[in-house]
Amino acid sequence: MSIYESSKAPKPVGLYPHARKVGDLLFLSGVGPRKPGTDEIPGNVYDETGNLTAYDIEAQCRSVFDNVRIILEESGSSWAKLVDVTVFLTNMKDDFKTYNSIYAEYFKDNQPCRTTVEILSLPTPIAIELKCIATV
Repeated sequence: MSIYESSKAPKPVGLYPHARKVGDLLFLSGVGPRKPGTDEIPGNVYDETGNLTAYDIEAQCRSVFDNVRIILEESGSSWAKLVDVTVFLTNMKDDFKTYNSIYAEYFKDNQPCRTTVEILSLPTPIAIELKCIATV
């Protein structure tokens, strides 16, 4: 087994690698939309006391897809080699239509299996996270 860490991707928020290769499969840990090198979350708006007041699901979708691509490439795989994607959304009712449309843009040539799940929250104030499996 090989473990992969990328200095080009956002740092994990816990003790886990960006990816782990087992045989011909690459398993990515949950990937969010934070910008690499910072804790900035694209599209998030905060009030004067630091409470989240609004977010832009389109900005977060595009950012998380870009982060997944970085980790895949840094780990010796590619976007075209994705075989399974689990998507976690914190607001399925409001965000699914936008997310699904953007997903179709990014995955028009490669169509991995996909599961989309609504969850109450994620460890940081993000609205989307991806868990992916790819071949190498």
